[in-house]
Amino acid sequence: MSSEIRRRAPRLTGRRVRQGASAASAALLLSAALTGCAGSAKAGSDAIQASGSTTVAPVASDAAEALKAKGLNITVATQGGSAGGISQLGTGQINIALSSKPLSEKDHKAYPAADFVTTQIGADAVGVIITREVADGGVKGLSKAQVAGLFEGRITNWKEVGGPDLQVFVYDKEPGRGTREVLDKFIYGKGEPPAPPKSANYAVVGGNLETRNKLKSTRGSIAPLSTGFIDGHPELVAVPLEGVAPTLANVASGKYPMTRPLYMITNGEPKGTVKQYIDYILSSEGQKLLPKHGYLTREQMGL
Repeated sequence: MSSEIRRRAPRLTGRRVRQGASAASAALLLSAALTGCAGSAKAGSDAIQASGSTTVAPVASDAAEALKAKGLNITVATQGGSAGGISQLGTGQINIALSSKPLSEKDHKAYPAADFVTTQIGADAVGVIITREVADGGVKGLSKAQVAGLFEGRITNWKEVGGPDLQVFVYDKEPGRGTREVLDKFIYGKGEPPAPPKSANYAVVGGNLETRNKLKSTRGSIAPLSTGFIDGHPELVAVPLEGVAPTLANVASGKYPMTRPLYMITNGEPKGTVKQYIDYILSSEGQKLLPKHGYLTREQMGL
Protein backbone atom coordinates (compact mmCIF):
# COMPACT_ATOMS: atom_id res chain seq x y z
CA MET A 1 0.00 0.00 0.00
CA SER A 2 1.41 3.39 -0.95
CA SER A 3 2.67 5.87 1.61
CA GLU A 4 -0.17 8.22 0.62
CA ILE A 5 -2.61 5.79 2.21
CA ARG A 6 -0.71 4.22 5.10
CA ARG A 7 1.81 6.08 7.16
CA ARG A 8 3.71 5.46 10.33
CA ALA A 9 2.30 8.14 12.52
CA PRO A 10 4.64 11.15 12.89
CA ARG A 11 5.46 12.14 16.45
CA LEU A 12 3.85 15.55 16.36
CA THR A 13 2.66 17.52 19.36
CA GLY A 14 -1.05 16.92 19.91
CA ARG A 15 -3.70 19.13 21.53
CA ARG A 16 -4.61 18.62 25.13
CA VAL A 17 -8.18 17.61 25.80
CA ARG A 18 -10.61 19.30 28.12
CA GLN A 19 -10.51 18.30 31.77
CA GLY A 20 -13.22 17.29 34.19
CA ALA A 21 -15.40 15.08 32.01
CA SER A 22 -16.85 11.72 32.96
CA ALA A 23 -15.12 8.36 32.69
CA ALA A 24 -15.02 6.52 29.36
CA SER A 25 -18.31 5.06 28.22
CA ALA A 26 -18.93 1.35 28.45
CA ALA A 27 -18.27 -0.83 25.43
CA LEU A 28 -21.06 -0.98 22.90
CA LEU A 29 -20.89 -3.80 20.39
CA LEU A 30 -22.13 -2.46 17.07
CA SER A 31 -21.59 -5.49 14.86
CA ALA A 32 -19.52 -8.63 14.92
CA ALA A 33 -18.94 -11.92 13.21
CA LEU A 34 -19.17 -13.83 16.42
CA THR A 35 -17.75 -17.21 15.44
CA GLY A 36 -15.40 -17.18 18.41
CA CYS A 37 -14.85 -15.43 21.71
CA ALA A 38 -13.25 -11.98 21.68
CA GLY A 39 -10.09 -12.25 23.76
CA SER A 40 -7.10 -9.93 23.78
CA ALA A 41 -5.05 -9.50 20.62
CA LYS A 42 -2.02 -10.90 22.47
CA ALA A 43 -3.92 -14.00 23.42
CA GLY A 44 -4.01 -15.15 19.79
CA SER A 45 -7.75 -15.03 19.27
CA ASP A 46 -8.82 -15.83 15.71
CA ALA A 47 -11.08 -12.77 15.74
CA ILE A 48 -9.86 -9.44 14.42
CA GLN A 49 -10.68 -6.93 17.13
CA ALA A 50 -11.28 -3.28 16.32
CA SER A 51 -12.38 -0.67 18.85
CA GLY A 52 -12.58 3.08 19.36
CA SER A 53 -14.37 5.94 17.63
CA THR A 54 -18.15 5.80 17.45
CA THR A 55 -17.82 7.75 14.20
CA VAL A 56 -15.61 5.20 12.44
CA ALA A 57 -17.38 2.18 13.97
CA PRO A 58 -20.44 2.09 11.65
CA VAL A 59 -18.20 1.77 8.58
CA ALA A 60 -15.98 -0.79 10.32
CA SER A 61 -19.05 -2.74 11.39
CA ASP A 62 -20.58 -2.77 7.89
CA ALA A 63 -17.29 -3.99 6.45
CA ALA A 64 -17.11 -6.72 9.09
CA GLU A 65 -20.57 -7.89 8.09
CA ALA A 66 -19.65 -7.88 4.39
CA LEU A 67 -16.55 -9.99 5.03
CA LYS A 68 -18.40 -12.71 6.93
CA ALA A 69 -18.89 -14.60 3.67
CA LYS A 70 -15.11 -14.67 3.20
CA GLY A 71 -14.64 -16.28 6.58
CA LEU A 72 -13.29 -13.28 8.48
CA ASN A 73 -14.25 -13.08 12.13
CA ILE A 74 -14.28 -9.39 13.10
CA THR A 75 -15.48 -7.82 16.33
CA VAL A 76 -16.17 -4.08 16.33
CA ALA A 77 -16.68 -2.18 19.58
CA THR A 78 -16.65 1.43 20.81
CA GLN A 79 -14.91 1.55 24.17
CA GLY A 80 -13.77 5.01 25.21
CA GLY A 81 -13.92 6.59 21.78
CA SER A 82 -10.80 7.35 19.77
CA ALA A 83 -8.59 7.67 22.87
CA GLY A 84 -9.89 4.35 24.20
CA GLY A 85 -9.12 2.59 20.94
CA ILE A 86 -5.58 3.98 20.81
CA SER A 87 -5.03 2.92 24.43
CA GLN A 88 -6.27 -0.61 23.76
CA LEU A 89 -4.05 -0.89 20.69
CA GLY A 90 -1.05 0.42 22.56
CA THR A 91 -1.49 -2.21 25.27
CA GLY A 92 -2.03 -5.06 22.80
CA GLN A 93 -5.70 -5.69 23.57
CA ILE A 94 -6.95 -5.15 20.02
CA ASN A 95 -5.69 -5.33 16.43
CA ILE A 96 -7.08 -2.06 15.09
CA ALA A 97 -7.84 1.28 16.73
CA LEU A 98 -10.69 3.24 15.17
CA SER A 99 -9.93 6.94 15.44
CA SER A 100 -11.48 10.21 14.33
CA LYS A 101 -8.48 12.19 15.60
CA PRO A 102 -4.80 12.18 14.70
CA LEU A 103 -2.31 10.54 17.01
CA SER A 104 -0.63 12.96 19.39
CA GLU A 105 2.75 13.14 21.04
CA LYS A 106 0.97 12.13 24.25
CA ASP A 107 -0.10 8.86 22.59
CA HIS A 108 3.45 8.10 21.46
CA LYS A 109 4.85 8.81 24.92
CA ALA A 110 2.22 6.64 26.58
CA TYR A 111 3.06 3.63 24.34
CA PRO A 112 6.71 3.99 23.32
CA ALA A 113 6.97 0.37 22.17
CA ALA A 114 4.08 0.72 19.71
CA ASP A 115 4.79 1.30 16.02
CA PHE A 116 1.56 3.09 15.14
CA VAL A 117 0.65 3.01 11.44
CA THR A 118 -2.34 5.10 10.35
CA THR A 119 -4.58 4.39 7.37
CA GLN A 120 -7.04 7.12 6.42
CA ILE A 121 -10.27 5.58 5.16
CA GLY A 122 -12.24 8.79 4.60
CA ALA A 123 -13.31 12.05 6.24
CA ASP A 124 -16.16 13.52 8.24
CA ALA A 125 -17.65 16.90 9.07
CA VAL A 126 -18.26 17.73 12.71
CA GLY A 127 -21.27 19.95 13.16
CA VAL A 128 -22.37 22.30 15.90
CA ILE A 129 -25.81 20.76 16.22
CA ILE A 130 -28.84 22.63 17.52
CA THR A 131 -32.52 21.76 17.70
CA ARG A 132 -34.98 22.67 14.95
CA GLU A 133 -36.88 24.83 17.45
CA VAL A 134 -33.80 26.99 17.99
CA ALA A 135 -32.98 27.18 14.27
CA ASP A 136 -36.56 28.09 13.33
CA GLY A 137 -36.51 30.62 16.17
CA GLY A 138 -33.82 32.66 14.43
CA VAL A 139 -30.41 30.99 14.82
CA LYS A 140 -29.33 30.63 11.18
CA GLY A 141 -25.59 30.58 11.85
CA LEU A 142 -22.98 31.06 14.56
CA SER A 143 -19.61 32.80 14.67
CA LYS A 144 -16.54 31.31 16.32
CA ALA A 145 -16.96 33.75 19.22
CA GLN A 146 -20.58 32.75 19.69
CA VAL A 147 -19.74 29.03 19.68
CA ALA A 148 -17.07 29.69 22.32
CA GLY A 149 -19.56 31.65 24.43
CA LEU A 150 -22.11 28.86 24.25
CA PHE A 151 -19.75 26.02 25.20
CA GLU A 152 -18.02 28.06 27.89
CA GLY A 153 -21.36 28.86 29.54
CA ARG A 154 -21.18 32.64 28.97
CA ILE A 155 -24.18 32.61 26.60
CA THR A 156 -27.05 31.05 28.51
CA ASN A 157 -30.13 32.03 26.50
CA TRP A 158 -30.63 31.61 22.75
CA LYS A 159 -32.07 35.12 22.45
CA GLU A 160 -28.49 36.39 22.99
CA VAL A 161 -27.58 35.06 19.53
CA GLY A 162 -30.80 35.95 17.72
CA GLY A 163 -32.86 32.93 18.74
CA PRO A 164 -35.90 32.25 20.90
CA ASP A 165 -36.19 33.08 24.59
CA LEU A 166 -35.01 29.63 25.64
CA GLN A 167 -32.26 28.44 27.94
CA VAL A 168 -29.15 26.88 26.37
CA PHE A 169 -28.27 23.33 27.41
CA VAL A 170 -24.79 22.17 26.39
CA TYR A 171 -23.94 18.52 25.82
CA ASP A 172 -20.17 18.28 25.63
CA LYS A 173 -17.91 15.37 24.73
CA GLU A 174 -15.63 13.27 26.92
CA PRO A 175 -11.86 13.82 26.96
CA GLY A 176 -10.18 11.98 24.10
CA ARG A 177 -13.15 12.11 21.78
CA GLY A 178 -12.13 13.20 18.31
CA THR A 179 -15.29 15.28 18.01
CA ARG A 180 -14.34 17.53 20.92
CA GLU A 181 -10.79 17.97 19.66
CA VAL A 182 -12.10 19.22 16.32
CA LEU A 183 -14.34 21.72 18.09
CA ASP A 184 -11.45 22.89 20.30
CA LYS A 185 -9.24 23.43 17.27
CA PHE A 186 -11.95 25.50 15.58
CA ILE A 187 -12.55 27.68 18.65
CA TYR A 188 -9.09 27.96 20.19
CA GLY A 189 -6.63 27.02 17.46
CA LYS A 190 -3.44 26.07 19.30
CA GLY A 191 -4.65 27.68 22.51
CA GLU A 192 -5.67 25.85 25.65
CA PRO A 193 -9.43 25.33 26.20
CA PRO A 194 -10.76 26.62 29.52
CA ALA A 195 -12.17 24.37 32.20
CA PRO A 196 -15.78 23.26 31.63
CA PRO A 197 -18.42 25.58 33.09
CA LYS A 198 -19.94 24.70 36.44
CA SER A 199 -23.56 24.82 35.40
CA ALA A 200 -26.68 22.73 35.77
CA ASN A 201 -27.15 23.27 32.03
CA TYR A 202 -23.92 21.53 31.09
CA ALA A 203 -23.37 17.78 30.83
CA VAL A 204 -20.85 15.40 29.29
CA VAL A 205 -21.93 12.64 26.90
CA GLY A 206 -20.07 9.80 25.25
CA GLY A 207 -20.72 8.41 21.78
CA ASN A 208 -22.60 9.81 18.81
CA LEU A 209 -25.84 7.89 19.40
CA GLU A 210 -26.02 9.06 23.00
CA THR A 211 -25.35 12.64 21.91
CA ARG A 212 -28.07 12.54 19.28
CA ASN A 213 -30.60 11.10 21.73
CA LYS A 214 -29.81 13.80 24.30
CA LEU A 215 -30.17 16.55 21.72
CA LYS A 216 -33.54 15.22 20.59
CA SER A 217 -34.86 14.95 24.12
CA THR A 218 -33.70 18.34 25.48
CA ARG A 219 -35.15 21.69 24.44
CA GLY A 220 -32.57 24.35 23.64
CA SER A 221 -29.70 21.88 23.49
CA ILE A 222 -26.45 22.14 21.54
CA ALA A 223 -23.63 19.66 21.00
CA PRO A 224 -20.74 18.82 18.69
CA LEU A 225 -21.66 15.79 16.59
CA SER A 226 -20.77 14.17 13.29
CA THR A 227 -23.16 15.61 10.71
CA GLY A 228 -23.74 12.12 9.31
CA PHE A 229 -25.55 11.20 12.52
CA ILE A 230 -28.33 13.74 12.00
CA ASP A 231 -29.25 12.52 8.50
CA GLY A 232 -32.91 11.50 8.66
CA HIS A 233 -33.46 13.46 11.88
CA PRO A 234 -35.10 16.73 10.76
CA GLU A 235 -35.53 17.89 14.34
CA LEU A 236 -31.76 18.52 14.47
CA VAL A 237 -29.79 21.10 12.46
CA ALA A 238 -26.07 21.52 11.70
CA VAL A 239 -25.74 25.29 11.95
CA PRO A 240 -23.41 27.13 9.52
CA LEU A 241 -20.17 28.31 11.12
CA GLU A 242 -18.71 31.67 10.14
CA GLY A 243 -21.24 31.65 7.31
CA VAL A 244 -20.17 28.25 5.91
CA ALA A 245 -22.56 25.28 5.98
CA PRO A 246 -21.23 21.70 6.22
CA THR A 247 -22.22 20.76 2.67
CA LEU A 248 -20.40 18.07 0.72
CA ALA A 249 -18.74 20.69 -1.48
CA ASN A 250 -17.63 22.84 1.45
CA VAL A 251 -16.23 19.86 3.35
CA ALA A 252 -14.39 18.42 0.34
CA SER A 253 -12.86 21.80 -0.50
CA GLY A 254 -11.78 22.44 3.08
CA LYS A 255 -13.88 25.61 3.27
CA TYR A 256 -15.95 24.22 6.14
CA PRO A 257 -13.75 24.63 9.25
CA MET A 258 -14.59 21.45 11.19
CA THR A 259 -13.52 18.59 8.93
CA ARG A 260 -11.60 15.59 10.27
CA PRO A 261 -9.93 12.47 8.83
CA LEU A 262 -11.15 9.01 9.79
CA TYR A 263 -8.46 6.45 10.58
CA MET A 264 -7.81 2.79 11.20
CA ILE A 265 -4.59 2.45 13.19
CA THR A 266 -2.45 -0.66 13.56
CA ASN A 267 0.66 -1.56 15.54
CA GLY A 268 3.05 -2.03 12.61
CA GLU A 269 2.11 -2.48 8.96
CA PRO A 270 -1.19 -4.37 8.54
CA LYS A 271 -0.69 -8.04 7.69
CA GLY A 272 -2.77 -11.11 6.99
CA THR A 273 -6.47 -10.86 7.69
CA VAL A 274 -6.07 -7.42 9.29
CA LYS A 275 -4.66 -6.16 5.99
CA GLN A 276 -7.45 -7.92 4.09
CA TYR A 277 -10.01 -6.14 6.25
CA ILE A 278 -8.49 -2.67 5.87
CA ASP A 279 -7.84 -3.17 2.15
CA TYR A 280 -11.52 -4.02 1.70
CA ILE A 281 -12.53 -0.68 3.24
CA LEU A 282 -10.07 1.08 0.91
CA SER A 283 -11.45 -0.75 -2.13
CA SER A 284 -14.12 0.73 -4.42
CA GLU A 285 -16.70 -1.56 -2.83
CA GLY A 286 -15.68 -0.69 0.71
CA GLN A 287 -15.56 3.05 0.03
CA LYS A 288 -19.27 2.93 -0.84
CA LEU A 289 -19.91 2.37 2.88
CA LEU A 290 -18.76 5.89 3.80
CA PRO A 291 -21.48 7.96 2.03
CA LYS A 292 -24.04 5.60 3.55
CA HIS A 293 -23.16 7.13 6.93
CA GLY A 294 -22.75 10.70 5.70
CA TYR A 295 -18.96 10.58 5.36
CA LEU A 296 -16.68 11.48 2.47
CA THR A 297 -14.65 8.93 0.55
CA ARG A 298 -10.94 9.19 -0.06
CA GLU A 299 -11.63 10.14 -3.67
CA GLN A 300 -13.97 12.95 -2.63
CA MET A 301 -11.21 14.32 -0.39
CA GLY A 302 -8.70 14.13 -3.24
CA LEU A 303 -6.62 11.37 -1.61
